[in-house]
Amino acid sequence: MSATLFKEVNYSLSKLIADIDMGEIGLPELQRPFIWPNSKVRDLFDSMYKGFPVGYLLFWANGTGSGHKQIGTNAKQKIPRLLIVDGQQRLTSLYSVIKGLSVIRDNYRPERICIAFRPRDQKFEVADAAIHRDPEFIPDISVLWSSKIPRNRFVKEFFRKLRESRQVSEDEEDRLSEAIDRLHDLQNYPFTALELASTVSEEDVSDVFVRVNSKGTVLNQADFILTLMSVFWDEGRTELEKFCQTARQPADSGSSSHNYFIQPDPDQLLRVDVGLGFRRARLQHVYNILRGKDLETGEFSDERRDQQFAILQNAQKQVLNLQNWHEFLKCLLRAGFRSADMITSQVGLLYAYVYYLIGKCDYGLDEHTLRRTIARWFYMTALTSRYSGSFETNMEQDLSRLRDISDGTSFTAYLDRTVTETLTEDYWNITLPNGLDTSSARTPPLFAYHASLNLLNARVLFSQMRVPELLDPAIRAKKSAVERHHLFPKGYLRKLGITEKRITNQIANYALVEWSDNIDISDKAPEDYVPDYEKRFSPAELREMYYWHALPPDWYHMDYQDFLHERRKRIALIIRAGYETLLT
Repeated sequence: MSATLFKEVNYSLSKLIADIDMGEIGLPELQRPFIWPNSKVRDLFDSMYKGFPVGYLLFWANGTGSGHKQIGTNAKQKIPRLLIVDGQQRLTSLYSVIKGLSVIRDNYRPERICIAFRPRDQKFEVADAAIHRDPEFIPDISVLWSSKIPRNRFVKEFFRKLRESRQVSEDEEDRLSEAIDRLHDLQNYPFTALELASTVSEEDVSDVFVRVNSKGTVLNQADFILTLMSVFWDEGRTELEKFCQTARQPADSGSSSHNYFIQPDPDQLLRVDVGLGFRRARLQHVYNILRGKDLETGEFSDERRDQQFAILQNAQKQVLNLQNWHEFLKCLLRAGFRSADMITSQVGLLYAYVYYLIGKCDYGLDEHTLRRTIARWFYMTALTSRYSGSFETNMEQDLSRLRDISDGTSFTAYLDRTVTETLTEDYWNITLPNGLDTSSARTPPLFAYHASLNLLNARVLFSQMRVPELLDPAIRAKKSAVERHHLFPKGYLRKLGITEKRITNQIANYALVEWSDNIDISDKAPEDYVPDYEKRFSPAELREMYYWHALPPDWYHMDYQDFLHERRKRIALIIRAGYETLLT
C-alpha cells in the first residue's frame, strides 16, 4: 500500500481563528476579491447551526524554515506553517463574520458581511434595512464574538428591545436564550482538515484538490505563486492587487494604472513579472524556484528562495512603474489600437509589455526606438494570433532566443527579423485573405484592419469624420459613434435567397459607418442607397474613401460572392499598408 500524502487533523472553529490570527495558518484571501454571495455565507452558518457537515479543509505545509522573516511588513507573528488549498472561501467567510471584518469584493471595494439571526425560529438571513429595524433579529451575529461588548450585556440589550415591541414570557426568554447560546457556541464547531506534507509536489496538490473539491476547479501555477507571495512577500501581492484595482476606475486626481486597453488581474501581471525577471513563460519551474527548491536535488533552501524573491521584487518594481506602464500603452496606440474592444488576446498584450520592459530595463533602449519596435511587434502578434492556443510554449521559445542577445541593437534586430519572417509575401497575399473568409465578429485580422484605418487616418465610410476620432474609447453615447454596417444588407440578401449567417455576416460585408447612416440604410439594396451617399463627395474623395474601405469601383453592382472575394484581397492590402506605416 502506498504511503498517504496527508494526515488528518481536527480543529474547532475557535482554534482555526486563533491559528489564522497567529499566522500559523495562512489566510491571505481576506484582502483578495471574495466571490461567495452573502447568501452562501448565510447558508454556511445555518448548516453549522443545524449540525450538518460543511466539508473538509485542505492544508499544505509550506516546507520552509520557521525562522524566516517575510519581506516587508506583516502583522502576523510567524510565517504560516500551513497554506490553504481548499476551503479559502469558507474560512474567509467564517473569519470575517466571527471577527467582524470586511471582505474585498471583485470590484475591489470593501464590504461587511452582516448575517442576521432570529432566535424565535432559529433562522439566518442576510441583514437588510428591514431586519436592522426588526427587534426579533440579531442583525449582525458578529457582535456575539466581539470583545467590545460582553455577551451577557448584549443578550440583556436584545431582550430589552424585544420587550419594547411585545411581551416576552419567561419560558420564551429561556428558549430564545438557549438559541442564542447555541449560536455563540458555534465557535466550538468541529472541522476536519487534511494536511498535505511539504514534500508533496504542486502537481499532486492540484490533483488532490480536484479530487476532493466537488466543483472540480483546477488550480493553476499562478495560484501557487500568488499563495507563495502571500506568505513570503505579501506587500508584493498587495501591490499587484492595488494596481489591478486602480486600473478599473479613473483616478480623481494624480496618476493611476487606469487605461482603456486592459483591466488586468494579479495572475496576469504575475506573468509579466516572471517574463521580465526570469525570462520564463511557463510558471511551473518559476514556482519551484520561488520555493527555494533545487531543481536537480529537490532540496529546499531559504537562502535560494530569498535570492529568487529578490529577482521577482526587482522585476515587479518595473512592471508596476506607472511611467513604464503608460509609455508601453503608447506603443499600442502607435500600432493603431485604441481600446480593449480591439484586443483579442490579453496575453499577447501583456507579453508585448514583457518585451517593452526587457528592451527598456535590460538593454536601455530609448523610448522612440522602443515604441516603434514594440508597435511593430504587437501589430504582428495581434494580427497573427501568435500568443493564442499554446501561448506559454510560444512565448517560452521566443524568450529562449533572447539568451544570446547582449545589446539593444541586437534586441530590436531580433524582434524585427521575427516580424519579417512571419509577415511574408505568402502571408500577405494568401494566408491573410483566406483568414478574412470568416463571419467571426472578433477575429484578429478584422481588428488589425481597423487599426490600419487608424494608422492611415482614414475617414469613416460616407462621412467626413475620421475613424480614429469615432473609435476613441472616451466617446460613450447611448449609441456607438461608429458601427459596423452590412454593405449588402441582410434583408436585401434574403430576397436573393442568401440567408446563412456565415455568408451574410462575412467580414468582407462589413464597413464602419456612423450609426445614423447605418439606421438610414436599413435593408436597402446597395444600388439604391449608395448613389445618394456618393453625392456627398467629390470623385477624388470617393476614390480615397473606397481605397481605405477596400471597395472596388461600382462595387454595389457586383455579384455578392465576387464582391466578397475581391474585398478580402483589398482589405489585406489595407492591413499591409497600415503595417508599413510602422516601418518608418
